[in-house]
Amino acid sequence: MTSQTDETTDLGDEGPDLHQRTAELFARMGTDDEVAKEVARNALVELHLPLAEYLARRFGNRGEPHEDLVQVATIGLIKAIDRFDLERGVAFSTYATPTIVGEIKRHFRDRGWTIRVPRRLQEIQSVISQAVSDLGQELGRSPTVAELAAKVGMSQEEILEGLESANAYSPLSLDAPDPAGEVGAVIEQLGDYDDALNAVVDRETVKPLLDALDARSKRILLLRFFRNMTQSQIAEELGISQMHVSRLLSRTLSDLRAKLEENQPA
Repeated sequence: MTSQTDETTDLGDEGPDLHQRTAELFARMGTDDEVAKEVARNALVELHLPLAEYLARRFGNRGEPHEDLVQVATIGLIKAIDRFDLERGVAFSTYATPTIVGEIKRHFRDRGWTIRVPRRLQEIQSVISQAVSDLGQELGRSPTVAELAAKVGMSQEEILEGLESANAYSPLSLDAPDPAGEVGAVIEQLGDYDDALNAVVDRETVKPLLDALDARSKRILLLRFFRNMTQSQIAEELGISQMHVSRLLSRTLSDLRAKLEENQPA
C-alpha cells in the first residue's frame, strides 16, 4: 500500500534506504544468473510501484479508470527498470519518472478522442472534469452548471459546450443498453434504411413529364402501372382495341424516355 511518505517524497530524491535497496537489486540484475535477475526485477517493480501509482493519480479525472492508468504506469516502470544503468549516477526515480509519464501520455494519445474536437474544447473539458471532482467533494453532490462556471471562471455556455464535448472522448456503444430503458439497446432506436427513398428522385423527375401528357395517355399509364391491369382489361375499360392500347402505351413510354434523356445533365 502506498504510504503518505511515499507520495510526498521528492520524486527525484530517493531516501537512503530505498536508494541502497534499489542499488542492490540493480546489481543483482547485472549478474548472469537469470533466476536472480528475474527475482530482482520483480522486487524492483514492487519497490517502486508507489511511484507508478502516484504518477497515475496525476492523470486522474481524464476519462480513464484509475486501475487502467496504474497498469499503464507500471508498464512504464518496467521499461525504466530494463533500461536503467547504475553508472548514470542519478537516482532511479529521477530516471523513471519521465519514462512512466511518457507511457501514460502515450496511452492517452493512442486511445485519444474518438471524435476529433478542437483543442480548446479538449482543454475546457479537462478543466471542467477537475472542477467537477473538486466541487463534488466540497458539496457532497454533483455541482450545477452555474457552480462549475463560477469555480473555473467561465460562462455557463462554455461549461455546457465543454460537457457536451466530453461525449466525443468515449461515445456510447450502439450495443449498450438504452439509457432511458425504453428498448433493449441503443441500436434498436435507430431507423432502418427506407428503400422507397430510391424512388423519390425518379418520381419527382418524371412528375412534370406525366403532367404534360394528354388525359388518355395518363389514364393508360395509371391503369397499367398503378392498377396492374392487363392491356386487354385496359382496352375493355377504354372501349378501344388491345392493339391500339399497345401502340399508345409504347409511344407514351418512348416519349417519356426521350424527354428524360434530354433533361439529363451533360
